[in-house]
Amino acid sequence: MKKQLFLFCTSFVFFLASCEKKETQVSTNDNKRTVKEVYEVDRVEPPNWWVGFENSQVQLLIKHPNIGKAELTIEYPGVVIEKLHKAKSPNYLFVDLNISNKTKPGTFDLIFKLENGEEKIHTYELKAREKEADKYVGFNSSDVIYLITPDRYVNGNPNNDIFEDLNEKKINRKDDYARHGGDITGITNHLDYIADMGFTAIWSSPLLINDMKQGSYHGYAMTDYYKVDPRFGTLDEYRKLADEGRKRGIKLIMDQVANHCGLYHWWMKDLPFEDWLNYQKNYEDNIEDWNWKKTKFSNHRRTANQDVYASEIDKEGLTDGWFVEAMPDLNQRNPYMATYIIQNSIWWIETLGLGGIRQDTYPYPDKEFMAKWAGAIMKEYPNFNIVGEEWSYNPLLIGYWQQGKVNKDGYNSNLRSSMDFAMQSLVVQALNEEESWDKGLVKIYEGLANDFAYYNPKDIMVFPDNHDMSRIFTQLKGDVHKTKMALSYYLMMPRTPQIYYGTEILMDDFKKPGDHGLIRTDFPGGWDGDAVNAFTGKGLTAAQKDMQMFLKKLLNYRKSSKAMHDGKTIHFAPRGGLYVLFRMYEDEVVAIILNKSDRTSVSTEMMKEIGIKGKKVKNIITDEEMIWEGELKINPKGVTLLTTKRN
Repeated sequence: MKKQLFLFCTSFVFFLASCEKKETQVSTNDNKRTVKEVYEVDRVEPPNWWVGFENSQVQLLIKHPNIGKAELTIEYPGVVIEKLHKAKSPNYLFVDLNISNKTKPGTFDLIFKLENGEEKIHTYELKAREKEADKYVGFNSSDVIYLITPDRYVNGNPNNDIFEDLNEKKINRKDDYARHGGDITGITNHLDYIADMGFTAIWSSPLLINDMKQGSYHGYAMTDYYKVDPRFGTLDEYRKLADEGRKRGIKLIMDQVANHCGLYHWWMKDLPFEDWLNYQKNYEDNIEDWNWKKTKFSNHRRTANQDVYASEIDKEGLTDGWFVEAMPDLNQRNPYMATYIIQNSIWWIETLGLGGIRQDTYPYPDKEFMAKWAGAIMKEYPNFNIVGEEWSYNPLLIGYWQQGKVNKDGYNSNLRSSMDFAMQSLVVQALNEEESWDKGLVKIYEGLANDFAYYNPKDIMVFPDNHDMSRIFTQLKGDVHKTKMALSYYLMMPRTPQIYYGTEILMDDFKKPGDHGLIRTDFPGGWDGDAVNAFTGKGLTAAQKDMQMFLKKLLNYRKSSKAMHDGKTIHFAPRGGLYVLFRMYEDEVVAIILNKSDRTSVSTEMMKEIGIKGKKVKNIITDEEMIWEGELKINPKGVTLLTTKRN
């Protein structure tokens, strides 16, 4: 009897489990629905959406064997199927949905009837937006951004270091190009350090999965645009990083890539259209048999975007060529790809509550698409910000991409910020030139004078270095004083500054300047057993501690300085190895004096137009006070930072 009862109960449990997989309970009396989650379709992207967007449409990518010929039904108030689009591959279906502004959050079933009569169900959710669109405030000139390579920052959870089902399994901190184990939890655990240093935003290089066979640590070869790399953590941990950062006044900037994906992206084994990628005709079903000899790589002629004389072959060579052989080039002229990329960006903004996007390799994708992409985001989030990577030393090329710039070809990017590689380089050149003090400093002076090329200079992002170039301490040949001069100037300019992790402790790449693996060295103290710990100060040299405190003092002053955020800028042409720049906002005046000479004082007479004669000023770093008149005490061969602000 007990055996029969056990068999009955077991069968009943399996029966209930089977029913739960298929059962859909619906109550529409008050537009509330109870739908048990069912996922019988391989992939639906975006995996969820929200009600209340300006754009009422969303396009779903459905991936499942022979789904292309399926019929689809949806029964949910306010949701209408506008059109079904078949792809070249029978395993894709693109579905245009319209979501009215009266639609309520909830879940509903996508019910697919396949050609063979089989039925597949996928439960889909429309979420309520957590905050209003204008509450998504992007980074701006009041922020200082801390750039982190997450694999090299802190290993907060050693349990997620290795996943046997991924292509790259090894952890080897002795190999600069292997994974080292840094993760999202590591960043979250050290948000207090970042906030105490005075940073107000974090830009992390990509955290989405890179299931590549090698070099997966850097993150720029995504193999799934909706999945966090499990070696970095989970989506919940990513969300926690954003939430905990906001509690500390830190915005989260997401590094995104619209130009290319990773060679092992899930769709590479079954591309939906013949033009999903650029130069796709060279593609073979087996990724390993890709005909590399026929693949065309980018010519990297970034000026082709602005050049009124550019040939069509040069334009095509820039946008259609692959960046590197491991990163297939996405064709944004395919309308389904275009929509996919736009929706993916919006999905991440909404999911994480982002404070900005940094878009990689900005000049390489189709530029008309990039304007559409940025415009779609800014339409939904009017106070948001996006910075595009334009690696150019010509201010005319940098300024071309900034929203509001009147370009000869009529192009408007809808982009607020671009990256200032021009001033980054000029500051280094100026400080390294020894033959003539003024000659070097004039490069900075005249470089800043090029700001007339920018629609809004303070929205341009400037930086001493980043994850793709030698560290600033290396560029300045290991000179601590010049490094302080450079950092101070980048932070004083009418710009939005970014600092790379480790700059605060003079990290370098002297052993092999420019080597990417070395540039992205582990942050000391991020791993158990590290002999040096930059978070606590253990093992740091006197010079490293001094630089850390110098930058901390300056960053925390800048955090509340209206003059440095939004102030008027006046600078004086270099004289005798001295260059002086002022930022002014109401009663606050901040001065930076770069001194390449041995002089220990400067006459205030030539700067009388600033109007602070006789006023008390304070050294931002040392807190020493003095009166602004006559000869003013300054640091020889270094930087002096002064303010009229009292606290």
